[in-house]
Amino acid sequence: MLLAINKLGLSFINNFLNRQTKSSNMRIIRTQKVALLAYFMLVVFLVSCGGNDDDGSQVVNEIDEPVTGACNQGLALGMFPCNGYDLMFNMPLSVFGAQAANDSWGWTDPETGKEYAIIATDRNTNFVDISNVENPVYLGSVPTATIPSPWRDVKVYGNHAYIVADNAIGEDSHGLQVFDLTRLRNVENPPQEFQPDTRLEEIGRAHNVVVNPETAFIYAVGGNRANAFSGGPIFINVENPGNPVIVGGFGEGEYSHDAQVVTYNGPDTDYTGREILIGSNENEVVIADVTDKANPVAISTISYANLGYVHQGWFTEDMRYFIVGDELDEQQIGNNTRLIVLDFNDLDNPQFHFNYFADNAAVDHNGYVIGNTYYQASYRAGLRVLDISNISGRMFTETGFFDTFPEDNSTAFNGAWNVYPFFESGNIVISDIERGLFVVRKSE
Repeated sequence: MLLAINKLGLSFINNFLNRQTKSSNMRIIRTQKVALLAYFMLVVFLVSCGGNDDDGSQVVNEIDEPVTGACNQGLALGMFPCNGYDLMFNMPLSVFGAQAANDSWGWTDPETGKEYAIIATDRNTNFVDISNVENPVYLGSVPTATIPSPWRDVKVYGNHAYIVADNAIGEDSHGLQVFDLTRLRNVENPPQEFQPDTRLEEIGRAHNVVVNPETAFIYAVGGNRANAFSGGPIFINVENPGNPVIVGGFGEGEYSHDAQVVTYNGPDTDYTGREILIGSNENEVVIADVTDKANPVAISTISYANLGYVHQGWFTEDMRYFIVGDELDEQQIGNNTRLIVLDFNDLDNPQFHFNYFADNAAVDHNGYVIGNTYYQASYRAGLRVLDISNISGRMFTETGFFDTFPEDNSTAFNGAWNVYPFFESGNIVISDIERGLFVVRKSE
């Protein structure tokens, strides 16, 4: 019954997204959002009644052991399509007492070198010790601060995780949860339910949280469009993680769905050493100088042809190019999975460079760059790995994949939500909406 409810809820969300319309300012019609959130809450209530112990605690131990499998003749475990990537393990949603996974990230303990996967779900944020992938240990979770949410995001700065949630309408008090990751070093009798070390309620809801790893600032984006910054980035000083402080924001670009913030060291020497924010702002990409938190300055904006919804983007390591994922073009325009590559040689005058099209119709979601490799969470097509070394020549080449949604690669919102490819070990974290946590590694 729980599986049926979960599938029904996901079907409803997919149908909602398929039917969604946008007003001229790209805002989803309120009545549709009310229907989505109301149905989501009904699903959570029904599952809560049927999936918990009598005392209300989460059922987390009544599962099989995490499963593993090498990529053998194009399949792992005889079911997951793959090319060049082996399954270290898959830990299902039932472990986390959740009905849907969303974002993921990772942390490497600077003292021990241990690696920890962090996976967010509708109900909580979970921590798994993956330093021994043959024996991963689920250590516990931080529960949602308010109500369950289909959108939860987590990032790491230093030794702390920063967690936000977005319920789109209505509830606007989740705020920013801060969790000291060093608490994971000695967890007795896991899994435990942790309480966050602190919570900054003033930011309200947020769709994403962004970290510049070189500064002590994080940025909450995708908040309430009625807030002081119209849903744009809110600047938060986390120099003292136990006391995060709002120090400003950027509302000129209005609602920002996601962003990347860097200390700039790219080809445009006018901005060397400045803190530059690249916002994926629904109908355009916004470039801003946010060095002075009290006086952020818009630099430029750029759009592109056949735009559906500017969702997320990431710099190449030389900061010459910015690779954009559009979440709705596959559905609204009818093209295969597309990445839009922008040339940021001149931040004051960004240019379109080229489109990359994959060989399938899956919806692209989040992507990240390491060296000459782009790692993409592509919903029903799973993890896709691209060689981008010939980006100047307008060519990407797919070099591998691991498909966490084996049913098909169609244009729908199931499967891989996010990937985290930054562990030195080569472990790659994939958060799959229906199937939970995957950890894969390049085949030897």
